[in-house]
Amino acid sequence: MPSQILPISNPPSSSASAATMALKAEIDADPSATLLISSQFDTEKAISITPLLPRASSYNNTTNIITNYQQQRRRRSASDTSLALLADESPRQSLTQEVGHAAAETYLITRLSLKLLRYLGVGYRWITRFIALGCYSLLLMPGFIQVGYYYFFSRQVRRGIIYGDQPRNRLDLYLPKNSNGPKPVVAFVTGGAWIIGYKAWGSLLGQQLSERDVIVACIDYRNFPQGTISDMVKDASEGISFICKNIAEYGGDPNRIYLMGQSAGAHIAACTLVEQAIKECGEGESVSWSVSQIKAYFGLSGGYNLFNLIDHFHSRGLYRSIFLGIMEGEASLRQFSPEVLLQDLNAKYAVSLLPPIILFHGTGDYSIPSDSSKSFADTLRRLGGKAESISYEGKTHTDLFLQDPMRGGRDEMFEDLVAIIHADDEDALAKDAVAPPRRRLVPEFMLKLAHDVSPF
Repeated sequence: MPSQILPISNPPSSSASAATMALKAEIDADPSATLLISSQFDTEKAISITPLLPRASSYNNTTNIITNYQQQRRRRSASDTSLALLADESPRQSLTQEVGHAAAETYLITRLSLKLLRYLGVGYRWITRFIALGCYSLLLMPGFIQVGYYYFFSRQVRRGIIYGDQPRNRLDLYLPKNSNGPKPVVAFVTGGAWIIGYKAWGSLLGQQLSERDVIVACIDYRNFPQGTISDMVKDASEGISFICKNIAEYGGDPNRIYLMGQSAGAHIAACTLVEQAIKECGEGESVSWSVSQIKAYFGLSGGYNLFNLIDHFHSRGLYRSIFLGIMEGEASLRQFSPEVLLQDLNAKYAVSLLPPIILFHGTGDYSIPSDSSKSFADTLRRLGGKAESISYEGKTHTDLFLQDPMRGGRDEMFEDLVAIIHADDEDALAKDAVAPPRRRLVPEFMLKLAHDVSPF
């Protein structure tokens, strides 16, 4: 039955009380009634008001309504978090908003690149490196354009979700189209030499994993000089905490959360995981998430012993003075070297708390040698941890993360990753077995040239 419409005109003041009582009686009889209020001063305008309270509620609890509203508003973030459950029903942002956001993202990326150039200097070595980087980017541009379009315009991407108080405390979510049942989740920390890390770097991985029914959360964090390594680890920890607490609202399974990092992001994520395990070993330590909530850690092309890498980075152009500035001085190298830190007598018990650790690395990686992953895995196993190092013959620092995924077809590292995530899900494994080959994004000859000119 449609709601009754009750006309109200401005009554004489002497009859105000009687009119109010009559109106209240009619509302009590039909709580869904709509009030049509008219005024003698403006007979052409009408306001449709639906009663906020049901018949059984008191008309005097306005304070409670305001309090509840304020509590709900505090729970909402300034991002699109509150729209997650309505993803399929929410309207697309206007083209102007999307273009504006793309322009802002492009500006940030350009600023990060200029910042990197300023810190590395303009010597002959870096001039040639940046020329090589320009050629490399042009060769992969067809893939970058397609991934960028997906990042900015796909309804499956939730960009800029706020997880903390700092300016870079944002994350992007990549959601599968299939919303049946809770999905496994990968919390991903992107690389970028600790200077140009950015959450959008994970968009290709996010797109491809979401096609396999895996939710991906790419965590942004402060870069140097906006922050040093302890700030980066703190940001990553807060991002992981947010995911553990809130991912169920987006269709994620809180019992199947995997932590993953690439390059510098692999180092930051490993530091975060080890620091959390050590905290949980201590007495009275306050923690906002637990290592037990992470089902496995995936490290892609990462470095875990800074003592062994500082000279290598210096020879590659990440000069010692800059690197020590990022890592808060030479005295802090031990604290931020997971492989070294876990060998300390006071930290050995933390190894037993760590989840299984799987380290992927290409043998042709010149930016961070593959021995870094092998050594870390060996150390963990020697200390009683569960660890495995998987090597890919001839693959460079970017082959596993960019060129191979853009090649389409079967990607060995990607298939290994998905097989581990879906290991306990027979239905998902069956779907993976018949999944169509991935689409090629860049012609093969351009990928081969990119491999040859890559400065990484």
